[in-house]
Amino acid sequence: MPILPSMMLPDRFDVIAPDGSEVRILLAAKGGSMAHFRLAAGQVSRAVRHRTVDEIWFILSGRGEMWRSAGGQDDLAALVPGACLTIAAGTRFQFRAEPDGPLAAVAVTMPAWPGDGEAELVEGLWHSSLSSSSLSSPPGQGEP
Repeated sequence: MPILPSMMLPDRFDVIAPDGSEVRILLAAKGGSMAHFRLAAGQVSRAVRHRTVDEIWFILSGRGEMWRSAGGQDDLAALVPGACLTIAAGTRFQFRAEPDGPLAAVAVTMPAWPGDGEAELVEGLWHSSLSSSSLSSPPGQGEP
């Protein structure tokens, strides 16, 4: 790995996350990793919970909503450009994009994404528009 890594956002996604969003893997450092997530217009993700990692999301473009549930508390956050939110390990979450355009975000995962098995499917607030057949990863890769 280079001493001073840098990169551009890839044109194509690397993997489909367990929630169904497209993932473009970005850079990683000692304490965490970063990825770009995209959910197509009008889509509703599958609800998931991360076992060991925390995330911070920053919305780049599009509009939508994110449902989070932890410790008996539920929250519905508006996802608009400039919005920033956290997802603590163990929090159930699900998000959806408005029909007028895709939703794009970057997220930092702490510690770095450990690989397959980190995210588990859970019951969500909405019915997902994504089929389980859309869940895929290139061989040897998992979500960042």
